[in-house]
Amino acid sequence: MFQSGPMGLLGSLGMVSKVVLFLLFLLSVLSWAVILLKWNMFRSADAEDHRFMAVLSKAKDVDEVARHAYRSAGSPCAKIFHGVVERLGVGQGGQELGSASVVDRQVMERTAQHLAQGQLAQLESYLPFLATTGNISPFVGLLGTVMGIIDSFREIGSQGTASIAAVAPGVSEALVATAAGLFAAIPAVIAYNYFLSRIRRTAFRMDTVTVELFVLLSSKSKLGSGGAKG
Repeated sequence: MFQSGPMGLLGSLGMVSKVVLFLLFLLSVLSWAVILLKWNMFRSADAEDHRFMAVLSKAKDVDEVARHAYRSAGSPCAKIFHGVVERLGVGQGGQELGSASVVDRQVMERTAQHLAQGQLAQLESYLPFLATTGNISPFVGLLGTVMGIIDSFREIGSQGTASIAAVAPGVSEALVATAAGLFAAIPAVIAYNYFLSRIRRTAFRMDTVTVELFVLLSSKSKLGSGGAKG
């Protein structure tokens, strides 16, 4: 018998539809938890990156930026800068950049790229779950709808009537699963694409860090060579 209201509708669903709705509810809750977690992570990382990039754009000395990068633990760009400086042994406590010890740009870029892959992997964590939720939720909902319609037609066959009054309740209950699937999938897809765009912007800033670091090292090398000649 058809029952109005959310609770009445849920109570009239078959076992398969209830299992499907529970699964979709679980996927929706987990995807929203991931969305909120990643939103907070990207907001914090972007704020730290902007502060670090402001320092980097005005800096004249590698050591000064390296000290700031060491303190900016939440900035992916700062971690790239600090990691490259530390691994190549330049800057404070590292090798002097005279004419015989200029850092090779290709080595620095490969080092920065390796470090950037690690940072991007952290930013991409849990995003595959959002993609999976967005892909499978509509199909899970469709499965519940199909099973519900099968039950409706079985009920029609047992009653021997195909009137609107007999068909409509079962079909409306079955379509609840499709609506639930879309409800779980749409936010996950939107969030996944949005976070991917944030990751692309972060990757662009990481490339900028590599360029700015090379400029700083080249300037320091030229100053060192000029001082040696003088």
